[in-house]
Amino acid sequence: MAESARPTSPPRVPAQQPPPLAHPRRWWALCVLGLAQLMILLDSTIVSVAMPSLQTELGMADGDRPWVVTSYTVAFGGLLLFAGRIADHAGRTRVFVSGLVGFAVASAAAGAAPTAQALFAARAVQGAFAALLAASALALVATSFPDPAERRRAIAVFGALGGAGASLGVVLGGVLTQGFGWRWCLLVNVPIALVALLGAAWMPRDRSPRVYGRVDVSGAVLGCGGLTALVYGCSRAEADGWAAPSVLGALLGGAALLVAFGVRQTRAAVPLLPPKLVRDRGRVAALLAGGALMMSQLSVSLFLTYYLQTVLGWSAMAAGLGFLPISIVTTATATQLGTRLLPRFGPRVMMTAGLCISAGGLCQLTLLGPESAYLTSVLPALATFSVGLGGSFLAIMNAATTGVPAQDAGIASAVVNSVQQVGGSIGSAVFNTVAASAAAAFHGGMRAATLHGFTVAVRYPMGVLLLAAAATATLGRSRRRAPDAVRADERMGP
Repeated sequence: MAESARPTSPPRVPAQQPPPLAHPRRWWALCVLGLAQLMILLDSTIVSVAMPSLQTELGMADGDRPWVVTSYTVAFGGLLLFAGRIADHAGRTRVFVSGLVGFAVASAAAGAAPTAQALFAARAVQGAFAALLAASALALVATSFPDPAERRRAIAVFGALGGAGASLGVVLGGVLTQGFGWRWCLLVNVPIALVALLGAAWMPRDRSPRVYGRVDVSGAVLGCGGLTALVYGCSRAEADGWAAPSVLGALLGGAALLVAFGVRQTRAAVPLLPPKLVRDRGRVAALLAGGALMMSQLSVSLFLTYYLQTVLGWSAMAAGLGFLPISIVTTATATQLGTRLLPRFGPRVMMTAGLCISAGGLCQLTLLGPESAYLTSVLPALATFSVGLGGSFLAIMNAATTGVPAQDAGIASAVVNSVQQVGGSIGSAVFNTVAASAAAAFHGGMRAATLHGFTVAVRYPMGVLLLAAAATATLGRSRRRAPDAVRADERMGP
C-alpha cells in the first residue's frame, strides 16, 4: 500500500517587525534640536558686524582679525567626523547635552576674553563643541521621526531654523553691538544654550543602537587632520592668496591626509566612516549638492553685506534686515512646497531643479548696477535663489540620511555637515579672492569697482551650482529616485 502523503506545512515566513512607535514628545525634541542648530549658525555670522569694535578694544592687528572666525570654523569643520562617530558610540543625547554645556562655557569665556589670544582659544573651543552639537542634532532628528512624512517636515523645519540663524546673526549682531557692546554677541549664546539644556531634559530617550568596539583613532587623526588642513588653507587664502606656500601646503597636505583616510577606512575593523555610506552614488550626489549650496549661500551673504552697505549705503542693521527674505522664502519653500513635492518627484529631480533655480537667482545678481533698487532688482534675485535653496535642501538631507542604519546616523549627519563646511570655506575664499582681483583691475569709482568685483565673483558659485546640478542628474539615477523608490527607501527608516 502506498504510503499516505503527509501534509506539508507552508514555508515559515519571518514575522515582520512592527514600525517603531512615534514618541509623543518628538516635536518638543525638534524644538530643542532646532534651537541648538539656530545657535550654532547664529554664532558663525554674529561676530562679523562686531569686528571693528572688537578689534579696537582688544588691540588686535589687521592680520590677526580673520582668526576670530577662522579659529571657530577650523575646529568646527575639522572635528565633525570624529564628533559624529563619538555620538554613535557614546549616545547622541549624551553627546548633545555635553555639547550644549561646553558651548555655553566656551561662549562665556569668549565674551569675557581679556586679550585677542584668549578670544581665539575660546572660539576654537566653541567650534569643537559646535561639532558635537551639529553631528548629534541632525542624527536625533532623523531617528526621532519614524514616519517618513513627519521626518520630511521635521528635517525641513530643522534646516530652515539653521538657515534663519545664519541670516539673523547679522541682524542680532548689529543690535547687540550698538546697544550693549560686542561682548554680548558672544555672551548671548549662554542663555540660548541654557534654555536648550533645560528643554533637553524632556526630550525622548534615544533608543537607537550604538556602535560598539574601539574608535578608529588612526582614522580620526587622518580624517580630522585632512579636513582641518583644508578649512585652514581656504580661510587663509583670502588674506595670503592661493599661491602662498602656507595655503598650498595646507591644501595639498589636507588632500593627502584625506586620501590616506580613505585607504584606512577600507581596512579598519570599525571604520570611522563606513565605506558603504559613500558607495551609494545617490548619496554622493546629495553631498555634492549640499557643498555647492553652502558655497553659493555664503557667497550671496558676502555679496549682500558689501553691496547693501558699500553700494547702497545702508547701515549694518538695515543690511541685516535685507537678509530676512532669504530666511522667510527658504523656510516657506522647504516646509510647504518641498515636503509635498519630494514624495512625488524624488530627491534627484528636486535637487537638480533646486540647484538650477538657485543658479538663476545668482544670474540675476550679475545684472545689478550702481543704481539698482533693492525692491525691484535685489529682492527678486534673493527670492529666486531662496526658492531653489528651500526646494533642494530637503531633498539633499533626505537622500543623504535615508536608508542609513540607525547606529550610523551620527557619522552620516557629520559627513553632510563636513561637506557643507568645506564647501562654504572654499566658496567664501574663492569669492573674496576673485571679487578683490576684479575690483582692483576695474578703472572707475570705488562703488562701481566694488560692484564690478562682486558681479564677476558671483559667476563662480553660479557655475558650481550648474555643475552640481549636472552631477546630481547623472549620479542620482543609480538609486532610481522614482516616487515608488522613494517610498521604498523611506520604509527602511533612517
